[in-house]
Amino acid sequence: MPTPPSPGSDPNQIAHFDASGPADALRKAMKGFGTDESTLIRVLAHMAPQEIPTLKQTYQQRHRRSLESDVKDEVSGYFEFALLAILRGPLQQDVWCLNDALKGAGTKEALLDDVLIGRSNADIRAIKTAYQQTYRRSLEGDVKNDLSAKTERMYSMILAASRQEESAPVHPQSVDADVTELHRATEAKTGAEALTVCSILTNRSDGQIRAIALAYEHKYRRALETVIKNDFAGHMEDALVRMVRTGADKAMRDAIALEECMSGPGTKDERLTTRIVALHWDRGHAGQVRGAYKHRYKKDLISRIRGETSGDYERILVAMME
Repeated sequence: MPTPPSPGSDPNQIAHFDASGPADALRKAMKGFGTDESTLIRVLAHMAPQEIPTLKQTYQQRHRRSLESDVKDEVSGYFEFALLAILRGPLQQDVWCLNDALKGAGTKEALLDDVLIGRSNADIRAIKTAYQQTYRRSLEGDVKNDLSAKTERMYSMILAASRQEESAPVHPQSVDADVTELHRATEAKTGAEALTVCSILTNRSDGQIRAIALAYEHKYRRALETVIKNDFAGHMEDALVRMVRTGADKAMRDAIALEECMSGPGTKDERLTTRIVALHWDRGHAGQVRGAYKHRYKKDLISRIRGETSGDYERILVAMME
């Protein structure tokens, strides 16, 4: 059975509800002199992904104005960046991030990884369709034009949307064959075979990757993530590690990703905001991420975010993670 699209990734999943209250509250918060930022945060931080299209449509109908345009006019900085990311909803935000990653000189590979790695086949297909509709170009074509060699091949494998579905059984023989092949392509030889590793990890389900990682460590007494870190470097290392972490423990993967945005000199604000917006659509998962963060770093994630941000920007990030 195919894995269903994540919340908000199916454009047909729209919650039909009376959005006049929230729409009017938002208009009142931005009308006249000054802005009531607290109301913007209260209304938008906890809105379900399927509710966003109805809210925007209701705002347009009742006030003859674009909600996104009003937000752009009233607020600025990373607070604006966060609110607009929410108002795009999950699917259009994914598409916006991919375009941002691919446009101009250079490629933001970390942004591509955040959006594409570990997604279900249904999500990848929805993203490709929405990208084509939004930019009148194919995502595969833009990836081919922007990247080269093994990195381009890896993303082409991901965009093929040919992963095993999560409902597919985990066969011990297949797991053992993958473990043997991964060992042969990495630490058993000089010069790792990136495409062999990519082919296995991009085509297996999360459950299969979890089983492969456990079996690898049991057989060779080394964690698969450690082997990848030893045998690869740069973006290829980052991407393959993310694939393994996605299968092993998504909550821990995301906890580590948030800490990476805040550790070291300066906060990577755009990346932190993008990752928190993506997380907050699934409240249950966001709670698991807070727990994983506490377990790994022995400190509270909300407190950590407060220490790295300030003002309305801090308040919107905290509201999304609470």
